[in-house]
Amino acid sequence: MKVKNSLKTAKLRDKNCRVVRRHGRVYVINKKNPRFKARQG
Repeated sequence: MKVKNSLKTAKLRDKNCRVVRRHGRVYVINKKNPRFKARQG
């Protein structure tokens, strides 16, 4: 999982990406292609 400053670019890489807030952190998750996981915060 990558830690990024901006998750907007990570979200645009694949159409299945979703931005999710968990425990005060922002995550990009992708069920179909898990290599696009990213975290912010």
